[in-house]
Amino acid sequence: MKILLIEDNLTIAKGLLYSFKQNNYELIHTSNLKKAYTYLTNTIVNLIILDITLPDGNGFNFYKDFIKNKNIPTIFLTAKDEEDDIVRGLEIGAEDYITKPFSTKELLARVNKIILREKKNNLITVQDITFDMAKMVVLKNKKEIDLTPLEKKILMLLFLNLNKVVTRNAILDNIWDITGNDVDNHTVTVYIKRIREKLKSDIIKTIKGIGYEINEE
Repeated sequence: MKILLIEDNLTIAKGLLYSFKQNNYELIHTSNLKKAYTYLTNTIVNLIILDITLPDGNGFNFYKDFIKNKNIPTIFLTAKDEEDDIVRGLEIGAEDYITKPFSTKELLARVNKIILREKKNNLITVQDITFDMAKMVVLKNKKEIDLTPLEKKILMLLFLNLNKVVTRNAILDNIWDITGNDVDNHTVTVYIKRIREKLKSDIIKTIKGIGYEINEE
């Protein structure tokens, strides 16, 4: 999952690089449009976070002239907070518009929402297990597996982060968000054990001392 940040404020960029890494996202940073153009010409990304006022051009124009045709979901992240600018950004096709100063937690939530929506229409298959994100159905050799809603949410978190380690804390937060109940590390162990037993598969790998991972390979 690659996300490109086009931002000339190095303080903001460093903070976001750290926060996104902590949340299992690969964030790539470029400080101007020339570098962004070169990167996007050679690399596929899943999402772009784009400043409007940059040293070598205007983010609005860059989006209209280059990004839009690539159909890459884009969030404008900018100090331009006038209503006309916000309306313009959304009208030309951006997914979202966030003004500075901003909450990193809110930005991550909006990124999560966009990525989840983009993936929901996909069938993700690893070995003989398929997760239908649109229907929230898990299949093994085309036969549905009976998982509880919470078990499905935990498994979905792992599928949405294929080839990346999902920390135990991230899973704990996921359980808390769904149930509102205080949980501990033992709870995560119990749920992962139940999911593995129902899947009858070894696709969920334990990364000792860190968390769990589903790897496509």
